[in-house]
Amino acid sequence: MTPREHFISALLRQNRQGRPPHFELVFFLTMEAFGKVHPSHRSYHQWDQMEDREQIMHLNEMADLYIATAERYEHSAIFLHPNPGTEFETQRLIETVREKTGSRYFLMMHGDATFSIPDGTHMEHFAYRLADEPDAVKAEAQAMVDAALARAERQRERGGLDGYALCSDYCFNTGPFLSPRQFSEFITPYLARLVQGYRQLGFYVIKHTDGNINPIIDQLVQCGPHAIHSLDPQGGVDMAAIKMKYGREVCLIGNVNCGLLDSGTDQEVVDNTLYALRNGSPGGGYIFSTSNCIYTGMRLSRYHLMHNVWKNFDFTESATPL
Repeated sequence: MTPREHFISALLRQNRQGRPPHFELVFFLTMEAFGKVHPSHRSYHQWDQMEDREQIMHLNEMADLYIATAERYEHSAIFLHPNPGTEFETQRLIETVREKTGSRYFLMMHGDATFSIPDGTHMEHFAYRLADEPDAVKAEAQAMVDAALARAERQRERGGLDGYALCSDYCFNTGPFLSPRQFSEFITPYLARLVQGYRQLGFYVIKHTDGNINPIIDQLVQCGPHAIHSLDPQGGVDMAAIKMKYGREVCLIGNVNCGLLDSGTDQEVVDNTLYALRNGSPGGGYIFSTSNCIYTGMRLSRYHLMHNVWKNFDFTESATPL
């Protein structure tokens, strides 16, 4: 089974035994690991001034870095950060990775089109809009989804991409930005349409959001994504409880505490990693990862520690079905 096939089997909750696949939504420590800046941290202000051969060199270097990360750390999937992000250049990057790896890896990119938590500059204005002009907000939400599905239809025709990670964040550690009632009005119908539209086009769908998703997780699951990421323990999301309640309905990804990776002891990292593995793995439908990403500033040795726990874990103890 290729890494891509292993990843898809987990998304479909068919990997009943053995080591679950692993990936990270983003692995930013490419400078520490490979001596090269991560593709999303590069400036492409002069992209249009480059000759085609220079652009191809950059695309190849980005592709090689994604592939090197997947190979060294046994990732089954690659989340691509097109840079620049035009549809044409995005497709060139997808095709470059495919030419170098064939169908070995599951390829995805960001594809959310629902409202996320606004930044501090726009938060108050957005809150007023929900009360003062709800119909206009809903029309905007619908238009964003329609545009995303139109892009996905063009992407399907071009080929090469397996799925989308929907990366709009909805929650703080204390709970969602919108109340469950508001979420059901301004997010859920549009998320459901987006997910189902992607699925009808043949794409796999992973819904990402950090924080305390407990008040809205029923709505997230009902929207029908193949998987939910990142199951954030810093937001009170407990893998054992989530697995017990939703493990037969949706693939679960994540739950290794990024905060502990950054500031905890080695033993806390090991214990937390084991907790995610022991409670996420039984019955399949689990993909191993952190509760966010391997972000800039984290010690590479901490990721290595977490990764080694996964590599050396005895998965026969987690073979019990749900």
